[in-house]
Amino acid sequence: MAAHGTPLLRSTLLSAALSACALCLASWSIETDRSTEHTHGLFEIREEAKRFIAHENAKGHPQWDVLEPNLKTLVPRCAVPLETRWTPRSNGRSKLSVIVTCTAAVPNTVMRRWNVHVPVERKPIQAGSSAPSERAGARTGLDVSE
Repeated sequence: MAAHGTPLLRSTLLSAALSACALCLASWSIETDRSTEHTHGLFEIREEAKRFIAHENAKGHPQWDVLEPNLKTLVPRCAVPLETRWTPRSNGRSKLSVIVTCTAAVPNTVMRRWNVHVPVERKPIQAGSSAPSERAGARTGLDVSE
């Protein structure tokens, strides 16, 4: 009789484990992914991209919103201030993004420097705005070539 209960017990334990994993993953977000002694958090990387975009938006060019970097990205902590710029078209990315660069990571066995691409999207044009209308996907006039 114990043999008949084993699949049910195994199924119950598997369901409980999956539920616990789902709750753990649901509580993780870019807001909680902060830098540690060994890794650079996606929150700080996104904040650098936001500063860059705020500066670009202040120039009066097309207005941009910063999206989230790839949540699977894991990079070592940067030992120097991060650098930001528009991702060059030569990188082959299909959508416009900001590249956040670390030129010197803390000593580790994985990488000495890294780049993280943070996607951006054009802010919707507000009704009554004096900005010229542009069709979706039109070139921005930004020079992001290298």
